[in-house]
Amino acid sequence: MTLKAVAKTQESARIYMIQRGISKGVPIMLGYLPIALTYGVIAKQAGMTIAEITLMSVLVFAGASQFMGANMIAIGTGAIEIIIATFVLNFRHFVMSFSFMNRLRSIGLEWKVPLSLGLTDETFSVASMHTEEARQEKGMYFYAALMITAYSAWVVGSFLGGILGDIIPAILSQSMGIALYAMFIGLLLPSVRKELRVGLIAVIAMLINAFSAQFVSDGWAIVLGTLVGGLCGVFLLKEGKQ
Repeated sequence: MTLKAVAKTQESARIYMIQRGISKGVPIMLGYLPIALTYGVIAKQAGMTIAEITLMSVLVFAGASQFMGANMIAIGTGAIEIIIATFVLNFRHFVMSFSFMNRLRSIGLEWKVPLSLGLTDETFSVASMHTEEARQEKGMYFYAALMITAYSAWVVGSFLGGILGDIIPAILSQSMGIALYAMFIGLLLPSVRKELRVGLIAVIAMLINAFSAQFVSDGWAIVLGTLVGGLCGVFLLKEGKQ
């Protein structure tokens, strides 16, 4: 096969993988847009500028953490408390990254680093169902296209939400604050159905947060509730597996 034919074959493989990645990312994109819009509105309500709202999505790209961060900003929490709380909340990303990178052993570090930045619960779930692409030629383009599709939707949705925060009536934007609690409840309930101990962990974290708020700032109360709840989860869930 001539060099030209090889190059054409590789280009075809690249285009095919990109198209597959985008097609698998579209459902995530459709799910991200309304949530990102809500985040943008809530963040605007919390006093963030459109540039700050968009930049947080560009740099953080973590829905639950951004919702929590916007809420903590609204109540005047300091930067250290926000950083610690979001770090603990996103600690699961270390596990996801190890699992994902274990499948990409044949891919170079120049691909692994940017791909790891695009991992979310949703992109990880979809990528986990398409492990064969990691062994195919130009397979890294599949994962890149998947993550860029989801990432773009989240950033654009956040930007549009920030704009809507200035346009829609104040009473409507305030009512959208319920989305924060609805999202966390939606994440919690499926786990509680599978394991009741998860619900107990959530209750413990809630009680620690409420108790701590009597003595420290709301931001540190959230941090303590998150840390203690997480530590309780380590022991309670470990016992459940024995």
